[in-house]
Amino acid sequence: MSIASPKQPFLLIVTITVFLLGPGPILARDAHVINFQYPNLYPESLTWDAQAQHFLLGSLRQRIIAAVSDAGIVETFISDTDLPAGAAFLGLAIDPPRNRLLAVVHSSHHLPPLNALAAYDLRSRRRIFLSALPSENSDSANDVAVDHSGNAFVTNSGGNFIWKVTVDGSASIFSRSPMYTASTNNPSGGGEPYGSVGLNGITYVSKGYLLVVQSSSGKVFKVDAEDGTARRVLVDEELIGAEDIAVRKDGVAAAVSPMKVLWLMKSDDNWAKGAVYDKVEVNVRRYPTSVVIGDKDRVYVLYGHLDEGRMGESGRDKFGIAELRSKKEGNESVWIFVLIGLGFTYFCFWRFQMAQLVNKLNKVH
Repeated sequence: MSIASPKQPFLLIVTITVFLLGPGPILARDAHVINFQYPNLYPESLTWDAQAQHFLLGSLRQRIIAAVSDAGIVETFISDTDLPAGAAFLGLAIDPPRNRLLAVVHSSHHLPPLNALAAYDLRSRRRIFLSALPSENSDSANDVAVDHSGNAFVTNSGGNFIWKVTVDGSASIFSRSPMYTASTNNPSGGGEPYGSVGLNGITYVSKGYLLVVQSSSGKVFKVDAEDGTARRVLVDEELIGAEDIAVRKDGVAAAVSPMKVLWLMKSDDNWAKGAVYDKVEVNVRRYPTSVVIGDKDRVYVLYGHLDEGRMGESGRDKFGIAELRSKKEGNESVWIFVLIGLGFTYFCFWRFQMAQLVNKLNKVH
């Protein structure tokens, strides 16, 4: 007994399935851009407060931390006028279990320069502590990350080490690996030192280590959060100019450069080694200096116009936060949906044939 192939119903099912599950809706969604106004803010860094559903930004020119909503509404979240005049808020990090905001404080108007870490309660917005960081010549505290125990790790963009500040505010030098000054021509760690190239962006990965970028050399380091030992994780490529780094829940790392691109990296072995798999263009005229993972694991960069801010107050009041996306990841998502659609189509076709078979058997009997 032969069964005729119902081609017309099958083609109809394929057409409907591809139309509903195909790439059109995925590629149609516009990137999220938040434009906001705040006179002379010149923010260098930002973090995402998932509980309050807003961004927090530290000002280069003022002793304030601003909150920016998804709709671009701005408010002064923290104003700490007890800090010395000329102090700036640089790196920021949220410590969710303890409901704290950690903020790097730096001022080059003092001799020696002021380098400190401030902790603020997110509910009361009051300062919990201000811990001075042990200083050496040309130190410049830059960015901060926090681990699951509340320990903060602060990079030094004027030197080659990382500070650690415990949950109660006790500060010390944590990691001074020779890898930070090793030549990029020798990934194993040998070679002539660069000198004072400094460390910049830092982020904590839940498996017990930190990822750190060094802008002048383009190196990315994996640093053990317990003993401070470091190793390079990118051997074949250098992220020259990278100033900040963040990690998504799926393990993908994003690093941004003010004058170049946003790099997207991944690793299959807990960052023993890593590789760049995509580069996304940034608006260099707006000088992006920070990257953060926001709502729904989206990657956002901050356009703070720091090139102007470092030269003095120019009266600028317009800044922006923009979502950046990988076209490669978009294409991968499209094919996933297409495969799901084809699988669903095959299932419907099989069900249709089985129904036809049952009807014919019923007619025979």
